[in-house]
Amino acid sequence: MPPKNKTIYVCSQCGFEMPKWAGKCPSCGEWNTVQEEMRMPERNSPLASGRPGAYAVRPIGDICPEGEHRHLTGLPELDRVLGGGIVRGALMLIGGDPGIGKSTLLLQICGNLGQQLKILYVSGEESERQIKLRADRLGVISPRLYILCETDVETILDAMRSEKPDIVIIDSIQTMNLAGIASSSGSVTQVRECTNAIMKVAKGSDTPVFIVGHVNKDGAIAGPKVMEHIVDCVLYFEGDAHTSYRILRCVKNRYGSTNEIGVFEMRTQGLCEVENPSLMLLSGRPVNVSGTCVACMMEGSRPLLAEVQGLVSPTGFGNPRRMSTGFDYNRLSLLLAVLEKRAGYFFSNLDAYINVVGGLRLDEPAGDLPVALSLISSLKDTPVGEGIVAFGEIGLAGELRAVSNAEVRLNEAARLGFSHVILPYHNLKSLTAREDVEVIGVHTVREAYEALS
Repeated sequence: MPPKNKTIYVCSQCGFEMPKWAGKCPSCGEWNTVQEEMRMPERNSPLASGRPGAYAVRPIGDICPEGEHRHLTGLPELDRVLGGGIVRGALMLIGGDPGIGKSTLLLQICGNLGQQLKILYVSGEESERQIKLRADRLGVISPRLYILCETDVETILDAMRSEKPDIVIIDSIQTMNLAGIASSSGSVTQVRECTNAIMKVAKGSDTPVFIVGHVNKDGAIAGPKVMEHIVDCVLYFEGDAHTSYRILRCVKNRYGSTNEIGVFEMRTQGLCEVENPSLMLLSGRPVNVSGTCVACMMEGSRPLLAEVQGLVSPTGFGNPRRMSTGFDYNRLSLLLAVLEKRAGYFFSNLDAYINVVGGLRLDEPAGDLPVALSLISSLKDTPVGEGIVAFGEIGLAGELRAVSNAEVRLNEAARLGFSHVILPYHNLKSLTAREDVEVIGVHTVREAYEALS
């Protein structure tokens, strides 16, 4: 009698397996993420039967590496994030909120690469007619773009082997399924096994594959973390649904840096690259208004200027409120404590709010000084000059610590017409003297604010 299928319960967040259902996953601590699945009986393997399996071992000196060849996508912003283009045999995962522009970006890539390369676009969510209508709207005319509307992975793999495309796009992995697995499409087991099957064929044929992944309510790519470990590159498409700007961020890349970002703008004709993000982020900046300061952050090798807004107002509750958008909340609390203890600016009975304009995040320590200056400016109701840019890390003693890439930040501020740059004093020795920008080196945060006047 053949063995029966086994019922297990799997966490959709971390992939943890358990014999009984639970409201809270004991591994990652998330609630309502445990799903019921059917586990197929394991087949006899060579290891289980005592028979040795076939394998091939080669010394690393006998392996002749071929010259790295990358396909340029025709979108320099995307090429920057990928590390210079698409690597042969790479498995790339793109995640983002619904409607953010994932399918639009991939279809525009098909329009650029489809002139010389053969592309197989596999869709499990749209019909052929829907894809054709979207391609006409975007102006995608590619003679070598082939459409396959299919959700069965075995059929897709057969098409990859027979058609031998140069690039494959899977939209999306949550709609794919393997017939040999009893669980439904989008489950943890299906997503993991489908990704594994596609990865084996992609690596064996040196075919780069783009995989679209849905996101859950927390903004992370749906499915277990092991899915992100399988692929070579993980891209997140970020942006506010109420604004037209989109940011493509890389969180994992085996063939390049993970610090680069690409900036796009969603228009009627599709996604357009933003060649000068700093100018875009500073557009609409208020004049002679207290509580605003321009910060210079580094996103990989690219300097970006962004506006930091601070607001301080009397509290109407027993405990003052602290809120931040685009800046770490705990870091904000730390800076407020330093400003009170070391600089003499008291916020204990005041509400404090921080907002980074444009949907960016100030994750690096160099954002401490502009945040502190915007708070002090709002507290004193004194505007920061229009031509001033600030960056620097604030220590617990109220001192300013040196930051990296000070020369690059200074050049970006000068290029956009800023006349004064406030930075840590210890960065002065590594800078080249300039006549168009006045560089002000300060030791403490109080000295930085006094330098504004």
